[in-house]
Amino acid sequence: MKKTGAEILLESLKQEGVDTIFGFPGGAVLNIYDTLLRYSEEIRHILVRHEQGAVHAADGYARSSGKVGVCLVTSGPGATNTVTGIATACMDSVPLVVFTGQVPTLLIGNDAFQEADIVGITRPCTKHNYLVKDVRDLALIVKQAFHLARTGRPGPILVDLPKDVIADITEFSYPSKIKMRSYNPTYQGHAGQIKRAVKLIAKAHKPLIYAGGGVILSNASKELTALGQKFSIPVTTTLMGLGSFPGNHPLFLGMVGMHGTFQANMSITHCDLLIAIGARFDDRVTGKVEAFSPHSKKIHIDIDPTSISKNVPVDIPIVGDAKNVLKAMLKSFEEEAAQDWSKMRADWLKQVAEWKRTSPLTYNSGPGLKPQFVIQKINEITGDDVIITTEVGQNQMWTAQFFTFTKPRTLITSGGLGTMGFGFPAAIGAQVAFPEKTVIDIAGDGSFQMNVQELATAVQYNLPVKVAILNNHCLGMVRQWQQLFCDKRYSHTVFEVLPDFVKLAEAYGAVGFRATKSAEVEPVIREALSLRRPVVMDFVIDPSECVYPMVPAGASLTEMLLV
Repeated sequence: MKKTGAEILLESLKQEGVDTIFGFPGGAVLNIYDTLLRYSEEIRHILVRHEQGAVHAADGYARSSGKVGVCLVTSGPGATNTVTGIATACMDSVPLVVFTGQVPTLLIGNDAFQEADIVGITRPCTKHNYLVKDVRDLALIVKQAFHLARTGRPGPILVDLPKDVIADITEFSYPSKIKMRSYNPTYQGHAGQIKRAVKLIAKAHKPLIYAGGGVILSNASKELTALGQKFSIPVTTTLMGLGSFPGNHPLFLGMVGMHGTFQANMSITHCDLLIAIGARFDDRVTGKVEAFSPHSKKIHIDIDPTSISKNVPVDIPIVGDAKNVLKAMLKSFEEEAAQDWSKMRADWLKQVAEWKRTSPLTYNSGPGLKPQFVIQKINEITGDDVIITTEVGQNQMWTAQFFTFTKPRTLITSGGLGTMGFGFPAAIGAQVAFPEKTVIDIAGDGSFQMNVQELATAVQYNLPVKVAILNNHCLGMVRQWQQLFCDKRYSHTVFEVLPDFVKLAEAYGAVGFRATKSAEVEPVIREALSLRRPVVMDFVIDPSECVYPMVPAGASLTEMLLV
């Protein structure tokens, strides 16, 4: 049966199991949107208010559900508005397929109206991208795009669709299988390397697991927890790895790095074996590289071979999917002589517990509403049956420190790129993926304003997303750096004009609440959670509050500022 390019695209999406598209229409994708009306029972389209919001929403959908997120935008400015969202997903290895409209093929390169070389623009921040030149290639390209997005190290794929290709007609046949000669990710770790790693772990007296977002992406949390528990190995994670190991487990040390816990940073500095799983030793974790974990042998498990020994040299590299490698390691351990691991590592566990006891995360509970208190109250009231998204900055770090994540895919945050404006549209995407779950975006007043227009999206589709703004009337994290390193010269970080967030929420048809005192926090949260509507909670906090611990840029992890 012959179909138009638009029909082929939507039929292909059905074959891939796509049930939701986040998008914004325009002239170049007019035929797709016209055809989409006939597929409304099978594919839900969420109309956002800005293309950046579409990509972040698809990203939140993907991170929370484990599926591939999909968005559709028009050519030119519609396409270029997606770049920040694509780069965000690329840095955090999120599976997305972004479809962009393009001017007709004969006009490409002519500076036509709303033309942009989006393939060239996004080449550095996509896993791969395509310009479809012939409608006969479209079904195969869509198949390849989804295959690339979800396999190996996941990432965003862009497919650029010229207007004439979408209108052209051809026979439709969707490939049942895909094989790409130049793309063959390694899923099973090298057996010899795994045995070497197991022997090293068995001998180590002060081992430490350093887990990253790759553990969550590979659904390896169960195996990670088994490795830590069975062999008495303390666990620390990156920001992206929070939730991969239960945050309430006695072996969990919290987040490592610039705003990591004292016990995590001290443990990584003094361990004799560091087991890195699905993490890439980024600068926010390592601090001064020369002083990073100087006494340890290092095992690094990652599906991306280019990430291994890129920033920190390792002793035993293992290329493979984290879940498969950890399963193989646990099985290999059965061949080792049985030991009382907790007894063997008693001194190490005692030392780690002492660091934990003497320098816990804390804050000054003096006058003014404290952001840490707000986050603790949200945690206390919601428990672990909630999805938390964050913006970027102090709100993000306080959430990482004071919210206990016990399950994977419950923290959705922009790690690598640090994208302000990410959290709210990402929360919308997570809410679409899980309509019955509570989804809360913990935001800063600066970040929230960057994509505040998506309140209209939440209201239109009756998505009961909750936003908790930690409102300090400034760009808090930059202000903190100015306070500590610029002798309190607050250059352009204080907002002299801010909207009334309660009235703003109401103007969009949402609900707004405000709390200025500690006693008002719990009633506001409970009232917000009782409503099946979008709610903005404006928590007016102390602007002088800083995120501690903090490792200054260029310093080692032992040079933490604790207060």
